[in-house]
Amino acid sequence: MLDREGFRPNVGIILLNQKNQVFWGKRIRTHSWQFPQGGIDRGETPEQAMFRELHEEVGLHPEHVRVVARTRDWLRYEVPDRFIRRDARGHYKGQKQIWYLLQLVGHDWDLNLRATNHPEFDAWRWNDYWVPLDVVVEFKRGVYEMALTELARFLPRHDSRNRYLRSSMRTRECGHPDASFEAMPGAHFELPPGATFEPDPQLAQQRDQPENNHVPFVPTVPS
Repeated sequence: MLDREGFRPNVGIILLNQKNQVFWGKRIRTHSWQFPQGGIDRGETPEQAMFRELHEEVGLHPEHVRVVARTRDWLRYEVPDRFIRRDARGHYKGQKQIWYLLQLVGHDWDLNLRATNHPEFDAWRWNDYWVPLDVVVEFKRGVYEMALTELARFLPRHDSRNRYLRSSMRTRECGHPDASFEAMPGAHFELPPGATFEPDPQLAQQRDQPENNHVPFVPTVPS
């Protein structure tokens, strides 16, 4: 579904944790990192598309997040011809996006990169709000900067004492605030500090079966 100018309606998602860090996903089988995003289907509102994409790409449901803000208007980027299928060249120009700022009210373990059979990401991390745009595909960088700049004024303010208490609770419950991180076996390249691969779903299923409690499961903690 394209508009008259050749842009496909799309939504982008900036997902915050309680420290105002943002979800940063690594595109499957690439070294490119980005925010969740996806097209708006015919008959969908941008908000409906946002919640659908939120579940398809990171496994979250509406009850896991709070909508903080959205961009006032569409933000556009053009896609270079080399990234466009030959049969679409000449009438497809790129994406026009409404960006949403969400805050996670659930837990890190609610995120699931394999919520569908067609995952978009194979690793993720929490990153400072002003993400390193040099790891984003070049033609999207301008839109990322515009979205982050427009939505920055809506960042929630948190009481530092409450942040300390929450951090202490996570430490007591998990042994380390980041103890939920797990590395995917067979990784062939390094991730930035704090990143985690999505665990192999078959190993996770085996681990959860009582008769397979002997399967080792040792979370790795980033240095």
